Amino acid sequence: MKKLGLIGYPLGHSFSKKYYLEKFKQEHITDVDYDLYPLAQIADFTTIASNKDFYGVNVTIPYKIAVMDYLDELSEEARAIQAVNCIRISHTSDGATHLKGYNTDAYGFEASLRPLLNPLVDKKALILGNGGAAKAVIYALNQLGIMHTLVSRTKQADQLTYNDLNAAILADHTVIINCSPVGTFPNTAEYPKIPYEFLTENHLCYDLIYNPEETAFLRKSKEKGARIKNGYEMLVLQAEKNWEIWNS
Repeated sequence: MKKLGLIGYPLGHSFSKKYYLEKFKQEHITDVDYDLYPLAQIADFTTIASNKDFYGVNVTIPYKIAVMDYLDELSEEARAIQAVNCIRISHTSDGATHLKGYNTDAYGFEASLRPLLNPLVDKKALILGNGGAAKAVIYALNQLGIMHTLVSRTKQADQLTYNDLNAAILADHTVIINCSPVGTFPNTAEYPKIPYEFLTENHLCYDLIYNPEETAFLRKSKEKGARIKNGYEMLVLQAEKNWEIWNS
């Protein structure tokens, strides 16, 4: 049985495991398994990498950056983003193992965002949160030719704080992307503190969160007429890109 899986720590609910096991069932794939592998320390990854049954893994927090030290090669986008969420494990006939890291978060985000964009107005974006998730989003926006500004709770160079946001800034930035965990289940009443009263039908508000399906951020944005999108399709597209990489 060939093995795939997700490494991170801790690992609770996993979109990936549910998605792939359902995919295997629907597509009658019987020779591959996908499971969760919580690693208390990233050094434990070597046990998985050296296991000849494994030919790929996904990586989640807190190891998307740390795992790069264990890889032989990075794809172009992983090198640019400096974070990896997908690894292809190749075992050669002479017993050697080759590990190549990819970032399919960027692909999933870009492919799910592109059809929603209005090129006449969607030229600048606000990115809410400056954590790891924002890295892939920044890369994708650069690929799309959309300028971006980061928004965080504390003042930093070349970034805005939530208190800085006003009517003029929101009018100038029609794409707003929540890369923070604010509003994730079970804290569904929470939302990023932006001035929602300045949103219009010209805005596109995208939340990387997929649980709940409609976050408070998306609901409040929709009430002002904005176009909205959650992170579910991004995850599906990312998962299919992972599968393509592992089986290429």
